[in-house]
Amino acid sequence: MLVGPSRPVHPCRVMNFQENVERVGMVIDGIGVAVIVFGIIAATGRALLAEPPPGLDRYMAYRQNLGRAILLGLELLVAGDIIKTVAVAPTLQNMAVLGAIVLIRTFLSFSLELEINGRWPWQQKASAP
Repeated sequence: MLVGPSRPVHPCRVMNFQENVERVGMVIDGIGVAVIVFGIIAATGRALLAEPPPGLDRYMAYRQNLGRAILLGLELLVAGDIIKTVAVAPTLQNMAVLGAIVLIRTFLSFSLELEINGRWPWQQKASAP
C-alpha cells in the first residue's frame, strides 16, 4: 500500500488503526451501557429516597429521570455505532444496518423526549402565564 508518491505503509499499521478505532467505538458503547445502568440505579434511588420536584408525583419524576438516562445512553450508543461502522468497515450493507439502527434509536429518542417533556423536541416550551 502506498501513501504519497513513495512511502509504503505496512499493512499492520492499517490494521492497528482499524482495531484502535473499533476499540474506541466499543468503549463508547460500553460508556453508553454504563450510563443507562447507572441512570437506572440513580433514578431508582432518587425515587425511593428523595422527594419529587413540585408538581410531579414520585412515579412521573422516576419516569423522567429514567428517560433522561436512557436518552443519554442511546446517544452514546449511536455515536459508538457510527464510529465503528464508518471508520472501520464502511460497506453498503454496514451503512444500511447503521441507518436502520440510527432510525430506530432516533424514534426511541423522540418518543422518550415526548414522554419526559410532554412535547416533541422541535416544539417550543410553553410559556408560563
